[in-house]
Amino acid sequence: MLWPMLAIALGFLGLAVLGVLAVKVFLEVQRLGTQVADTSLRINRAAENLERAAEDLARTGETLR
Repeated sequence: MLWPMLAIALGFLGLAVLGVLAVKVFLEVQRLGTQVADTSLRINRAAENLERAAEDLARTGETLR
């Protein structure tokens, strides 16, 4: 009777550990998703700034002709 109870207890503990790890992974994935979204916004802003600078440079080059 001891061994089946021990096996059930260890199985429950194993599931509890897997549950805790799953919650940790979920939270880290959420944090990573937030960072990716923030970085994407920064890249888009930088691309817009680059486009504006290129337009200004093109206008300057046209006036020098």
